[in-house]
Amino acid sequence: MKLYGISNCDTVKKARTWLAARQLAYEFHDFKKMGVTAAWLEKVAAQTGWQALLNRRGTTWRKLDDTSKSAVSDQASAIALMLTYPSLIKRPVLETQGRYHLGFSEQQYSAIFGE
Repeated sequence: MKLYGISNCDTVKKARTWLAARQLAYEFHDFKKMGVTAAWLEKVAAQTGWQALLNRRGTTWRKLDDTSKSAVSDQASAIALMLTYPSLIKRPVLETQGRYHLGFSEQQYSAIFGE
């Protein structure tokens, strides 16, 4: 199992705390420190959809200029922007049993892990 995100993100911290409280072992991949590849983003987007993977609610999106925002029209343009600004990737991304899950809520993780 692998958890992807940014270590100082509050939602990532909540997911990590939830997993630790249940003693579920996972590997953590920090986008800021370890980077992200187009191939990985394409693989996740194939399962989740690029629209869900692109975080349009965060500070990074809000700080982008209108030209950059309006240039996002398909998966390729979204991935290019996420490669430039990894903070635009919806966090966390949980990879377990070959599936990718976006975001965190206790209900969502409880369902994933059969609680």
